[in-house]
Amino acid sequence: MKHLPSILMYDTKPYDREFFESVNQRYGFTIKYLSDRLTDDNAILAKGYDAVCLFVNDYVTPKVAEVFASAGVKLIALRCAGYNNIDLPSVYGKIHVVRVPAYSPHAVAEHTVALLLALNRKVHRAYWRTREFNFSLTGLMGFDLHGKTAGIIGTGQIGRLVAQILGDGFGMRILLHDPYPAGEWAASHRFSYVPLETLYRESDVISLHCPLTPQTIHLINDESLSLMKKGVFIVNTGRGKLIDTKALIQALKRGHIGAAGLDVYEEETEYFFEDHSDTHIQDDVLARLLTFPNVLVTSHQAFFTREALTNIAETTLKNIDDFFSGRSLENEICYQCDMASCRKKETGRCF
Repeated sequence: MKHLPSILMYDTKPYDREFFESVNQRYGFTIKYLSDRLTDDNAILAKGYDAVCLFVNDYVTPKVAEVFASAGVKLIALRCAGYNNIDLPSVYGKIHVVRVPAYSPHAVAEHTVALLLALNRKVHRAYWRTREFNFSLTGLMGFDLHGKTAGIIGTGQIGRLVAQILGDGFGMRILLHDPYPAGEWAASHRFSYVPLETLYRESDVISLHCPLTPQTIHLINDESLSLMKKGVFIVNTGRGKLIDTKALIQALKRGHIGAAGLDVYEEETEYFFEDHSDTHIQDDVLARLLTFPNVLVTSHQAFFTREALTNIAETTLKNIDDFFSGRSLENEICYQCDMASCRKKETGRCF
């Protein structure tokens, strides 16, 4: 009889349980749901489980990796695309890691455009005004997106969809930057790949869709901000650390930035996904950011659609089933994945 693995899921919300329970009816895995995020102290709770399921703010430090390995954990199943929260060298050769590379690019792309439209047409400000019976138009003027230039940094699935919505849908001129250009796709839409400096200088709107790597940390900083047009709109639905928030705040204070739409924040771990309405925010940088009328912050919700949550649960549980059934791991990652020493291409697994 096939062994059904037991799974410990950290940082679980009611909606996680709803979607995973629905999909798990096909698999019959034993899943224990914990509301707490993973820490060095509670990693030991994984003892006796075959796999752990983690989200973006569950950090696998070298200490956690050691505890998991000693506890008999064989698989870390990320229910997210990013994996910068995993110390990959610490788990390599001991615990396999799988992820959900694409759960709903449409969800994130649509939220990106929603932030841009809300900021441009001041929808968030108008909402609060009219609730107080203030129907004045003063301070609510926007601009036509048609004919303006949008710069898209990162042209994976999400970046391409945003480019198509803004270019094909709104009639914007589209500039692209990616170290791995999709030239055929860009040509078919009459979009242009350009150097970063050109994108910074010519874009009226800049949208970030690149992964967080050592090369992209604080991609938006004092220097890059100084190259941008006065009044530029910046939207980030990628990773918080793509933007140096203190530099962004200074540019906002100078009036150089027209608006910023942020679904992520570089120090979001302590705040996002939780209700802090009855407490004071101790993060002075975040608190200052929230004071600007031309900044719209959402709580890492770009992915949050029914379709995306269904895909996350389906891919995560399939990853787990593939591992314990001995099949190739399409979505496995390791710190050698881009190196010749990774065995995934030959064996279907990284080690």
